[in-house]
Amino acid sequence: MTIHHLARRLWPGFLQTSQKLTTVSWRYQKPPCYRVATQNSLSYNQARSLTLSARQCKHSDNPGGRHTCHTEDQDEDEDGDLIDEAEVDELFHQQVPKVIGDGEHRIFIVHPDVKWGSRKQYLTTAELMVDEAVGLVNTLENWRVVDKIILSTKTPEKRTIFGKGNFQFLTEKIRQTPGITAVFVNVDRLSPSSEKEFEDAWGVKVLDRYSVVLHIFRRNARTREAKLQISLAEIPLLRSRLRNEIANFDQQGGGNRYIGGSGETLLEFQQRQLKERETKIRVALEQLRRKRNLLRSQRKDKDFPVVSVMGYTNCGKTTLIKALTGDRGLQPRNQLFATLDVTVHAGQLPSHMTVLYVDTIGFLSQLPHQLIDSFSATLEDVKHSDLIVHVRDISHPETVNQKVNVLNVLKSLQIPDRLMSSMIEVHNKIDLVNDYHPTEPETVAVSALTEQGLDRLKTILEDEVVRSTGKLILNLKVDLSSAQLSWLYREATVQEVTVDADEGSAVVMVIIGTAAYGRYRKMFPARS
Repeated sequence: MTIHHLARRLWPGFLQTSQKLTTVSWRYQKPPCYRVATQNSLSYNQARSLTLSARQCKHSDNPGGRHTCHTEDQDEDEDGDLIDEAEVDELFHQQVPKVIGDGEHRIFIVHPDVKWGSRKQYLTTAELMVDEAVGLVNTLENWRVVDKIILSTKTPEKRTIFGKGNFQFLTEKIRQTPGITAVFVNVDRLSPSSEKEFEDAWGVKVLDRYSVVLHIFRRNARTREAKLQISLAEIPLLRSRLRNEIANFDQQGGGNRYIGGSGETLLEFQQRQLKERETKIRVALEQLRRKRNLLRSQRKDKDFPVVSVMGYTNCGKTTLIKALTGDRGLQPRNQLFATLDVTVHAGQLPSHMTVLYVDTIGFLSQLPHQLIDSFSATLEDVKHSDLIVHVRDISHPETVNQKVNVLNVLKSLQIPDRLMSSMIEVHNKIDLVNDYHPTEPETVAVSALTEQGLDRLKTILEDEVVRSTGKLILNLKVDLSSAQLSWLYREATVQEVTVDADEGSAVVMVIIGTAAYGRYRKMFPARS
C-alpha cells in the first residue's frame, strides 16, 4: 500500500498585509500539509497505516519523496531468514489435533460444580460459567448446544471427576440424549486418562475448554504468527492424545514393534516427529519475534506513544479503538476471540498528539498456562507500551471475575510495575446499564458504541501519556524565516502559536519528546 506524502506548508498568510502588523495569537488548528524533507519523519496519516501486522513505512528514493508502506508479512518476505507462507501452512496443517470433524455438531455441556478445595471458583457461579461455555460453542459455525447440566462433585481430581453415582447418572443421561456428536466438559484441561475414560463410557468425542478454544483459534487464524502460535499451543494436546493412541495400539500388540528396522518403536518415531515439528515452530516464532522487535524499535524511533488496550474477550476493545481513532477499517464482531493478532491503529488526542493504540487478543478464565505462553510473542508488545488501558464490560454479570482473570494474566506475563500502577480502567458498555455510576475510584465510564464519555477518556489518556513518556511542554521562540516552525509541526505536537510580526518571530507552545527536543537543539542551536 502506498502512502502519499502530504505536503505541509506554513500558513501562507502570517497576516500578510500592507498595514503595520501587530502581535497576534491564535489557538492551534491543523495546518495545511507541507512536504517532509527528512527520512525520519512520519505524518499522522502515515502513522494510521501501522496496523496489526505493524505496517512499516519506508522511504523510496523517488524525487516525489513518497513513502511506500509494506505489511510485516511483506517485509518478512524480503528477509530470506524468515519462514514463508507455504512453510507456515505446512506446519499449521501437519498433525492437526482431531478435536472434531467439520459439519454440524450437537454438543452436550457438562459442568462440574466443585464444592470446596483449591479448584472451587469463588468469584463466579456455576450457572455463569455454563453460560460462558455456551458462548464458546455458539462462536463456532454449525455448532449448537443440545443440552447442559451442572453436576456437583467433591472429587474433581478423580479420573471420572464425579463420584460413582453422579457419573452413572450422567452417563445414562448422555446416552439417552439423541444426536449428540460431542460432550464438552467445562474444565480447563482434562487428563488423557479422564478423556479416554469418558469417551469409552459415552461413545462420543470429549472436549475441554482448552480444545474448544484451540478449535476457535484455528478457525480464526489468518496471519503467520497466529498460525504458528496456535500450532505451538496444540503440541501438549497432540502429546497427550499420542499416548492414548499408542496405549490403544499396545492393547492390540503393536505399540512396541520396531518400524522398518529403524530401531524405533512407533511411539518413539511419532514423539520424534512431534519434537521436530515443535522445534521448527519455535525457531520460526523466534524469527518473527526478532522482526517484531525491529518494527517496535522503528515505531519508538518515530516517538509515537503506544497505548495497549486489553481486556476479557468480547469486552469491546476493538469498538473502543474504532471510536478513539475513527478507523472505519475496523469491524468489531460480537464474538469471542474475534481478534487473535495484535493490531496497531493510530489516533489523535485532544492536543493533536498522535498515539498508537494496540488491540490485543482477549483473555478467558480457566485457560492453561501453555495457551497463554504460546501467545507470549504477540503479547510481548504490551510490555513495551507506554500505557495500558484495561477495558471491562461493565454490563456483564461476571465483570468482577473477568477483571481478576485479566489482572492475573497480566501478572503472569510479568508486565512491568510502572505499567500496572498507571493502568487506566475503562468501564465500557454503560449504555446497557441504567443510570450507571462507577463505584470504584479512578475509573472511566464510557460507551464505545454511543461514544458517551469518550472526551473525558481522551483527556485522561493525554495526561497519562505525557506523564508516562516524559514528554516536555515548552514555549519555544522561533524565527519565521527559518525552518523551525515546520520542523516543530512535523516532529512535535504544536499547541499554540503566538506571532510577533514586527520581529518576524513566534512563540510556539509544543508537546515534544526529549529525544526530539535534543534533535531540535542540535539543528537550531542559536534559537533554542
